[in-house]
Amino acid sequence: MLRTGVALAAAVGLGAGLALAGGTATAQPLFGGAPGSVELPQIPAPELPQVPPVPVPDVPLPGGQNLAGVLEQVGVPVAHGPDGATVGQTGPAPLEPANFATPQVTPSEGAVVGVAQPIIINFPAPVGDRAAAERAMRVTTDNGVTGAFHWFGDSQVRWRPENLWPAHTQVTVEAGDAVRHFTIGDALIATADDATKTITVTRDGQVVRTMPTSMGKPGHETPNGIYTVGESFRTMIMDSSTYGVPIDSPEGYRLEVEYATRMSNSGIFLHAAPWSVGAQGNTNVSHGCLNVSTADAKWFFENAKPGDPVIVVNTQGGQLNGHDGLTDFSMPWGTWAG
Repeated sequence: MLRTGVALAAAVGLGAGLALAGGTATAQPLFGGAPGSVELPQIPAPELPQVPPVPVPDVPLPGGQNLAGVLEQVGVPVAHGPDGATVGQTGPAPLEPANFATPQVTPSEGAVVGVAQPIIINFPAPVGDRAAAERAMRVTTDNGVTGAFHWFGDSQVRWRPENLWPAHTQVTVEAGDAVRHFTIGDALIATADDATKTITVTRDGQVVRTMPTSMGKPGHETPNGIYTVGESFRTMIMDSSTYGVPIDSPEGYRLEVEYATRMSNSGIFLHAAPWSVGAQGNTNVSHGCLNVSTADAKWFFENAKPGDPVIVVNTQGGQLNGHDGLTDFSMPWGTWAG
């Protein structure tokens, strides 16, 4: 019987002691105050450090809950502001109320544009307090690009970065109750160098095409600067009378051209000019446009998108006017943001 009692005690382990009564083994608590037992000191529970409230984003979760509520249910303290609202990365601060009616915003929703595309906001009526209007507008990007507004009169404001946009930037525009999302696409950049009479086109830094060109002849020199691709026409009539030169004057003309891509609102295009192929690459004979072959004009027509830059350098035409409408990036940054 004793052997059985010993085996039972061994099976019970450290949680019990063995006592014999009338040859029967019974278990008692090991530290129950029996003679010879050891009293262990009382160990107070450790004091855990106080966890400060945690700022959390206001993220919705399935089932109608949000992240802050779920954390609080499991004992994580969540920071709240004086008004009881969750404190955290809840997005940009609210914009001030707009002092203008719904504006027209360019680029349009979902557009893919080039790296020289300005944001253009046209108001339905003149804005009296420009500073207040700017506090009701915001441009945000996925890569931290910053920029500034510049007013083109009381009914239009534009926004651009200091330099050309980084390719593939995601952009959101908020202007009162108008919201637009658009994307900067590939960096397709055409550089027209009068020193070589050549247009070099790169896409994301890689040369994809070179085109001999003929630019503005003496007296009609093409201005230097950064132009922005606008609308394109499969065919169009070019008429000198539209800018004050009669078509029957020595410098007048009226002719149909193919594959015309607008570079400025003042009438400079990159277009097919088969009549000047012999001059392209060596002599300037145009009235300011960039003349190229039909094949090159067709390629540019099919590949260039609105917002792509055409950069003209080394001409005798002075500097491009930054208020032309498609020439925003030609304006010095100090003037734009000043």
